[in-house]
Amino acid sequence: MGEPLAADALDQLFRNAHTHRGWMAQRIAPETLLQIYELMRWCPTINNICPARFWFVVTKEAKERLKRYLTPGNVEQTMAAPATAIIAYDLEFFRFMPKLSPKPGARESWQKRSATELQEAAFRSGSLQAGYFIMAARALGLDCGPMSGFDNTGVDREFFAGTAVKSNLLCNLGYGDGTGVRPRAGRLDFDDACKII
Repeated sequence: MGEPLAADALDQLFRNAHTHRGWMAQRIAPETLLQIYELMRWCPTINNICPARFWFVVTKEAKERLKRYLTPGNVEQTMAAPATAIIAYDLEFFRFMPKLSPKPGARESWQKRSATELQEAAFRSGSLQAGYFIMAARALGLDCGPMSGFDNTGVDREFFAGTAVKSNLLCNLGYGDGTGVRPRAGRLDFDDACKII
């Protein structure tokens, strides 16, 4: 059983973390991107299906490919970020079930599911993994700028053509310079959002 994290670690992960829109001109090493994935991949998903897929957009050429699908308000911050993760989910996640599940027939069981069931499972678990991804990046000292202002269909056509992978959200990564960080907005109190029954 683990021990509670120290207050400063909780501050870094939760209380003091903000969505960043301004970035320092400091490159992210490929090893750091690998570390993000190495941390988040251990977190739970439905039946361990692990449907999330992460494409790290770091080169100028790849950024230009992404740029045309961004809403106007997201262009500047995304072009300035050292890396932008396209966080997606694979509707054919079952291809990897022999590696992910020791249960015999796991792949065949998922293959028999309807398109609606596959979409629901992949999107739900992929979204969970996106949350884990943000927390892993923060744990490694990076700032995050998650966003949904982009043309999913265009991004899917540009980056995932010919596959069963669908984009979910984007997350800019880097070392925030504080510009564009808005004051902390309100959050619901426990009694507004929770019940103990």
